[in-house]
Amino acid sequence: MHVLIAPDSFGQTLTAVEAAAAMAAGWSAARPGDTVVVAPQSDGGPGFADVIAASLGGLRSTTVEGPLGRAAAAQWVLADGVAYLESAQAVGLALLDGRPTPESALQAHSRGVGQLIASALDAGAGRIVVGLGGSCCTDGGRGMIDALGGLATARLRLAGVELVAATDVEHPLLGEHGAARVFGPQKGADADTVELLERRNEDWASRLHDATGRAVEALPGAGAAGGLGAALLALGAVRESGASVVAECTGQEGQLAAADLVLTGEGRFDHQSLRGKLVTSLAVKAGRAGVPIVVIAGQVALDEATVRAAGIAQAVSVAEFAGSVERAMQEAATQLRSLTSAVSVHWGRSDASRGDT
Repeated sequence: MHVLIAPDSFGQTLTAVEAAAAMAAGWSAARPGDTVVVAPQSDGGPGFADVIAASLGGLRSTTVEGPLGRAAAAQWVLADGVAYLESAQAVGLALLDGRPTPESALQAHSRGVGQLIASALDAGAGRIVVGLGGSCCTDGGRGMIDALGGLATARLRLAGVELVAATDVEHPLLGEHGAARVFGPQKGADADTVELLERRNEDWASRLHDATGRAVEALPGAGAAGGLGAALLALGAVRESGASVVAECTGQEGQLAAADLVLTGEGRFDHQSLRGKLVTSLAVKAGRAGVPIVVIAGQVALDEATVRAAGIAQAVSVAEFAGSVERAMQEAATQLRSLTSAVSVHWGRSDASRGDT
């Protein structure tokens, strides 16, 4: 049996590389005769740079201003004239001092992302791909543009450069489905803070519209990474799926063609996962290739009918397997490895029943 193991990161507990290693170890322990291919994934959020570097090399590090002003070492990739930047390296939740709060939600900014773009320009990149996701700020990308010298200067600096916003979601900047109202609470914002962030972004959206002549705030992906998507679109970026960017870099099409089964996963598999995120993107591609796909997630918040409707054969929860969310997080690699072994036994029996082993 040929198994492709291609997870995203598991929140703050495991990177995609770590998760893939744990899953591969679990599968091989139970079925040592199978061929296991490890291909960690990212949809543009945390782990994007590591996943790209694992395939292309060219990993670099630049010191940037973190979301609350403290210096942060941000990794990025330069390969064949293309720079791959991970916004979470400069504005990720992991860079906060502890849990997010209403104060951090208001103060966090994206200046570090602008500094990463400046570094890519200085290195001579002709194409800059910015992976979006996992941010702690909701400033609409204002900090990023300020770090590049303001809207007019930023547009001049990026003239002639192909800019890509690799988004993990399809949300607009404003409104009920926008950055502040959907993602603000995850970044520590209470109800009053959400409304303040929304008003700030309404003002910022007006400025972007005046500068570009386009309602970029309404475009799909504008709300990604706290509105960084909107600012990048205002600078002339084209929007691409972060999962598709990684798929191209890692040769995913060939990997799927050779696979009998795909295992993927993420921290929480819920309705938000169905809005263009990695798991469902991979499920669509696996379906086209005629390969069943299984999701192993930290938590699963979808019923079986919804899972099947998304083209996914099975979704299992590490927290349920471990007995609690706390244990699943404290023993993340161990529990993920053990659950994958259990999944392998089930699918091994299915494979045997078809006479394929």
